[in-house]
Amino acid sequence: MFTLENKIALVTGAGSGIGASIAELFAKVGARVFVTDVKEGSGRETVQRITEAGGRAEFAQLDIAEPSQCAAIAERVLADAGRLDILVNNAGIGHVGTLATTDVCDLDRVHAVNVRGTFLITKAFLPSMLARRSGVIVNLASICALIGVRDRLAYTITKHAIAGLTRAMALDHAREGIRVNAICPGRVETPWVQERLREYPDPKKAYEEMCATQPMGRMGRPEEIAAAALYLASDEASFLTGVMLTPDGGWSAG
Repeated sequence: MFTLENKIALVTGAGSGIGASIAELFAKVGARVFVTDVKEGSGRETVQRITEAGGRAEFAQLDIAEPSQCAAIAERVLADAGRLDILVNNAGIGHVGTLATTDVCDLDRVHAVNVRGTFLITKAFLPSMLARRSGVIVNLASICALIGVRDRLAYTITKHAIAGLTRAMALDHAREGIRVNAICPGRVETPWVQERLREYPDPKKAYEEMCATQPMGRMGRPEEIAAAALYLASDEASFLTGVMLTPDGGWSAG
C-alpha cells in the first residue's frame, strides 16, 4: 500500500462523500489530516471516525469561496504543523440546467466555489510550498472536465476550468518542486447523488440510468476515488504532473 507517513495533508469538502473517504484513507496510511468543510457537524464526524480508527486529524470550518477564511486556514495550518505537503481541492457544488435554464446567478454561484474557491485556497498555500520547493496538489475535477454532459452546463464550465488550472499550474511550477494533478471521476454514489435521486419521480429508474451511463454498468464508490487521490499524492507518482486521472468506469473511452 502507498504510504503518506509523516505527511501533512488538507482536504476540502471532507465532511462526506469523496472528501471524507480521501481524508480517512490518507490518515489510515500515516498522514496528519486537516479536515475542512463548510458544514461543521459532518466535518467533525469525519474527524471522529479518523481518530477512533487511530489516525490523526483535526477539523477546521472553511468556506473556500471566502478569501479571508482561506488565508486564515493557511495561517493556522502553517503555524500548527509548520508546512503543508498535500492539498486536496475536493470541495465543490453542482447545478442542473442547460444554457436556456441556467441564470447568470447560477453560473456565478457554482463558479465562486468550484473555480474561484479552488484558486483561493491553493493561492493561500502555494507560497509556503514554493519556499520549501515541495508540495502536491490534487484537484477534484470531473468527467465533465473532459467531455460535455447534458443538462450540466454551469458545472461543466467550471470543471473544464479546473482542468485548465491544473495544467497551467503543473507547467508553471514543475521545476519548483510542485506537482499538480486532477482526478476526473464519472458518476460516484455519494450522499449528494443519493439526495438528488430522491428528487426524481422514479428514483430507481434514475439510478439505473445513471449506472448505465458508464460501460461498467455501475457508479463509482467514494473509496475508489480516494485510492486514485492516494496514488497521486504519494511519492510513487513523483513523475506525474498535469495529469487528468479518470476513474469513470470507461465513460470517457466511448
